[in-house]
Amino acid sequence: MSIASAVAVHRFGLGPQAGEIAAADDPMVWLDAQITSKAALIDASNLPSSKTALDTFTTLREHRKSLRSGNASAKAVSALEGVIETQRGALRKEVQTRMAHSVTTPAPFADRWARFWSNHFTVAATRAETIGLAGPYEREAIRPHVFGRFADLLKAAVLHPGMLLYLDNHRSVGPSTRIASRRGLGLNENLAREVLELHTLGVNGGYGQSDVESLAKALTGWMPFAPRVLRTSVTGSGMFVSPAHEPGPKSLLGKRYPSDGQDQAKAMLADLARHPATAAHVARKLAQHFLADEPPKAAVDALSKSFRGSGGNLSALARTVVRLEGAFEAPLRKVKTPEELMIASARMLGQRAVFGQAKRAIEGFAQRPFGAPSPAGWPDTAEAWLSPDALQKRIDWAGNVAKRARQRPDAFVEDALGPLADLALLTAIARAESPAQGLTLALMSPQFQRR
Repeated sequence: MSIASAVAVHRFGLGPQAGEIAAADDPMVWLDAQITSKAALIDASNLPSSKTALDTFTTLREHRKSLRSGNASAKAVSALEGVIETQRGALRKEVQTRMAHSVTTPAPFADRWARFWSNHFTVAATRAETIGLAGPYEREAIRPHVFGRFADLLKAAVLHPGMLLYLDNHRSVGPSTRIASRRGLGLNENLAREVLELHTLGVNGGYGQSDVESLAKALTGWMPFAPRVLRTSVTGSGMFVSPAHEPGPKSLLGKRYPSDGQDQAKAMLADLARHPATAAHVARKLAQHFLADEPPKAAVDALSKSFRGSGGNLSALARTVVRLEGAFEAPLRKVKTPEELMIASARMLGQRAVFGQAKRAIEGFAQRPFGAPSPAGWPDTAEAWLSPDALQKRIDWAGNVAKRARQRPDAFVEDALGPLADLALLTAIARAESPAQGLTLALMSPQFQRR
């Protein structure tokens, strides 16, 4: 086993399974083999689609409307609670399936790559409306496109029902349309603002309020479902409601876009995907995720150049990531998030030992799956995850897992860390009063807590 292979499985993977450090002896070959479109997919044969989730959501809306109208019978309340529980049950299945995939996948770099983009284009199950859609959104809009072109990923993410509902685009109506004048509706800028600030150009990407308004108007008509009063007006994919779209040409970043209905927003998204500011924004986020909280400028520049030169080819960008200067050098610099820590532990100790308390532990760590606190996603720096309280929770969690696991700490260190384990760690484990204490020390070691 080499330092480079040990670094690779932690920094670019999800932590090794038994024997994986040795299997990654040529880390570049090991990583390149995972850069395929199928490697990031999850078997969803037992999971509902976004269409099923939207059907359930429609039922939820009908029950709520009935209750608001004064029909608050016990039967109506029970029906509403039943629909919400159906959504929650679907989310639990999503979480279990996704976690099991991460623990067992032979392509952990592909899964980490997909998780990065899912966080970049966050849709969280933090409201009743999106509980059933967060999982299907990641499976349908994100994972199939993470090794394709950024333009396709951006379009799939922004125009998916999950994102349209999460960022309130179903509430956005062209100000000059007949619907707006009759129903007192208007423009909602949430989706447009996040597309510019989070998904593409970045907060310092050179756009202004007029650009936000223009993109918001272009996105009017794109809805997660067709309102009943307009059901016969749905065209295209079944999500573009033409009477709600603000007509006329629009300008974004100085470029004029003709009045092309549903194609107007698509054209804007395509140009945003190619913009140099988008390349710079994505490059810094990737360098920060894989290398360091304050990434080297040379790494950011190399990734930005790769993005621009390849036209946003994400396979080419992934290959650039693993070829950055110092990519396989120790020490590990990034702190594992709580979910990453649990996945890495389960890949070595087994799901039963770790996931017997997974829900309680992750929520205690304040990282509930599909529960990012805002459209910006989960934070990606040590400061966010290593407060004194959070550190104590990691210690308590490690102690509990060590008691459940049936593995000698020296064997764990050999398989999980290999040459990354230093003399101080090996000595501490050898002097531990019990195997459980030794395993706790290994789980809490800087080498295992970082990636």
